[in-house]
Amino acid sequence: MIDFKLDPKTGTPFYRQIIDQIKFGIAAGNLKAGEQLPTVRALAVELKINLNTIAKAYKELEIQRVLETQQGTGTFISEIKIQISDKEKKSKLKEICNEFTAIAFSYGFSIDDIIKQLKK
Repeated sequence: MIDFKLDPKTGTPFYRQIIDQIKFGIAAGNLKAGEQLPTVRALAVELKINLNTIAKAYKELEIQRVLETQQGTGTFISEIKIQISDKEKKSKLKEICNEFTAIAFSYGFSIDDIIKQLKK
C-alpha cells in the first residue's frame, strides 16, 4: 500500500499530488495491478482533507484508466502500464530538490552541508 505524503507548501493541489503519487507508485512497481486503494472516505480521514479532493483524484485516474472502481467492492489499480518519461522524472526530481534546498537554506544550511548529509 502507498503511504501518501501531501505537502501544502508546494503550491501543487492535493488532488494532483495524489494523482502523481499513484502514477509514480505504479511506474516504480510499488503499486500492482489489482491492488485495492483506500476508500475515498478512509483516505480523506487519514490525510485530513476534504473527501471531494480524493474523489476528484480517483475520478481523473479512472478517466485515464489507471484506476477501476467496482461498486460495492472498492477502487483498484487497473492493468494499465505506466511509464514515466525521463523528462518527467527529471522535472519531478528538480521540483523536489528545489523545495528541499529552499527549506534547508531557510535554516541556514549551506550547499556543502546538504551535500555532506546526502552522501551519508
